[in-house]
Amino acid sequence: MSLRIVRLGTPRAANEGLRIGTVRRPPRGVPKSEFARQNWYDVWFPNLAPSLPLMQQALAAKTPTQWAAFMKKFKAEMAAPAAKHDLALLAKLSHTTDFSIGCYCEDEAHCHRSVLRELLRSEGAALI
Repeated sequence: MSLRIVRLGTPRAANEGLRIGTVRRPPRGVPKSEFARQNWYDVWFPNLAPSLPLMQQALAAKTPTQWAAFMKKFKAEMAAPAAKHDLALLAKLSHTTDFSIGCYCEDEAHCHRSVLRELLRSEGAALI
């Protein structure tokens, strides 16, 4: 069993399992009934997305220093008790079922999912 970190909207991997969208907003112009069929996500879970102001900061980050500032603030958001519980839950589930989490960003290195990967790894998640 394992957890994958994926780019939403991309073709699903074999045995990927449930796809969870850790994004602030649903995909634009896509009917809710099409989210899963079009490989966006099966379940929307914005709890692990950056807050709206922080998401805007991430999108505006052009330099390594600006990106590092975003990462520091996002890690602080994810240190809140509710987010810590969500991360711990996903980490435990990764040992009993296959599923994935993801975001729309093309480059994982410049996306909050890179931080989620790190945080889930530190929680003991079984990551692919």
